[in-house]
Amino acid sequence: MHSRILTVTLAASAVLTLTGVATPASATAGRGTPSLEGVWQMDGYGTAVAVNGRRLTTYDTTAVSCLPGTMKGEQRGHTAADGSRRFPVFGGAVDVTVTPRGDETARLRIASSAGVRTLHRVAALPDRCAKKPAADPRAVFDVFWRTYAENYPFFAAKHIDWQAVRDRYRPRVGKDTTDDELFAVLREMIEPLHDAHTSLSDGKDREFGGLRPDTPPHGPEDLARIDTAVAKAVGVPLRQYAGGALSFARLPEGTGYLRITRFVGYTDEESYAKWEAELDAALDRIPWKKLTGLVLDVRLNGGGADPLALRVISRLTDRPYTAYTKYARNDPRDPTRFTPGQPITVRPHHGPRFTGPVAVLTGPLAVSAAETFTQALMARSPEPVRIGQNTQGVFSDTMDRTLPNGWSFALPNEEFRTADGTTFDGPGIPPHHRTPVFTEEEFEQGRDSALTKARELLRHRDR
Repeated sequence: MHSRILTVTLAASAVLTLTGVATPASATAGRGTPSLEGVWQMDGYGTAVAVNGRRLTTYDTTAVSCLPGTMKGEQRGHTAADGSRRFPVFGGAVDVTVTPRGDETARLRIASSAGVRTLHRVAALPDRCAKKPAADPRAVFDVFWRTYAENYPFFAAKHIDWQAVRDRYRPRVGKDTTDDELFAVLREMIEPLHDAHTSLSDGKDREFGGLRPDTPPHGPEDLARIDTAVAKAVGVPLRQYAGGALSFARLPEGTGYLRITRFVGYTDEESYAKWEAELDAALDRIPWKKLTGLVLDVRLNGGGADPLALRVISRLTDRPYTAYTKYARNDPRDPTRFTPGQPITVRPHHGPRFTGPVAVLTGPLAVSAAETFTQALMARSPEPVRIGQNTQGVFSDTMDRTLPNGWSFALPNEEFRTADGTTFDGPGIPPHHRTPVFTEEEFEQGRDSALTKARELLRHRDR
């Protein structure tokens, strides 16, 4: 999920020799509903997908590796009339739906991710998928470096020569390199990217997550301090919904204040469908028709699932519109080549909505799905006014991968572009009105300049 719940990945390498698992004749006979049985390669994402009976399995591939992927599951229910099949993955938390589009192509949709992914039938999995991967430090390094080389889109924008990174660090890794030494090397390689969608974990006590250098402290004490300051600045009781992720109050002047701290985890159970239902129930309790204006506060929001963010925006428009267009890097050798753009649409909710003036409060702790949420609102009419500081600057779903030694890591491979082709990866989305956000001076003086400015602007727009 954005930060990101559950994203599947797969890097399609044209140099692979595909052997081993034959495609069933029934899958290519061209009679009746096409079959999903067999092996598929995804555009972008470096992933191979195998459907065998009622079982779906993915493999994360590069030119030097093939490892079990994070998505696998048994089919739920019957095959639909159009040939589509649903597979609960990630422990049953999220449904993946695969739909044939003829004998040779299919579409894969992850419920917690915006858009679909294109699959092309191939003869078989690569030979190396059937072999146990080498797990010595040099093999781990090579898979890590190669995954970034084939999928990361932002080396040029961040002025990083990734081949030079390999030339510098590969000699430091040998067969006797310790885990501490190897972790330090891999961390040093990606830390200069300053990318909050890059991470590395040994599953125990070694953890690293990238961040933009100007990101303020956000430990438990900092977050508690922010919560206290926000409640004081709002000045009226906040009602909490969706496991505390949403807080709402109607301010004395008639403006609504809606704070959203995540687009994930709205129930104790890890179930995307239940999160959708809980979010809808929360949004149904907001008196949209009674509001004269609306402040949306995502200054402290770690992200989650883009479709949940779009679900909120559906309450804020009476017309469908394109939120953004999504692209995925799609050439292991050329970081400038992407999949065809996939427009992601906001569709109006069938029920009470608010179509009046909106202000959005942002800052560097607005991350991932909080940023795609902000970007999707930019195309709304009337366009919301943005107040605060730049968002963190990460938009892509994360590619969640495993290394041969069992460590996990993540990286982005997508761009979310505006109608004119702009992306905000790196610097983040800037505000229209720049104010301090959760600074020491603001805390000490009991101020919330962003919220104060938002209320002033909305009152003015209302006249």
